[in-house]
Amino acid sequence: MPDAKFSDSKFAKHYANAGNYFFILKLVLKEMFRQVGVLKINKNGAAYQGLLIRHLVMPNNLAGSKAILEFIAQELSVDSYVNIMSQYRPCYKAISDQLIGRAITNAEYNEIIKLAKEMGLKRGFG
Repeated sequence: MPDAKFSDSKFAKHYANAGNYFFILKLVLKEMFRQVGVLKINKNGAAYQGLLIRHLVMPNNLAGSKAILEFIAQELSVDSYVNIMSQYRPCYKAISDQLIGRAITNAEYNEIIKLAKEMGLKRGFG
């Protein structure tokens, strides 16, 4: 259950000290997907095999959600299970940051869900 956090190297460097985050993330997700494939769920609704990718929507599209979702849809599978999360809440120093110092809006979240659906993704979100 990997997290897909950033696609923009500038923000990845600034907020996570990981300027090559997206490059590495793509390699890792491809390998994980190669090993286990799409998430499989049994008749009781329990996952028993496969990849579940988590993506946290950030304020001001700081996570670069479109590029992350495009990668998943085009390079992995439109059947990928992507848990698109809206729970971002700023804490500690993030509270005073102009870009990430607030929770996301419903409009921001809904825009990412719309993008995911337009790309053919359909598992893991409303």
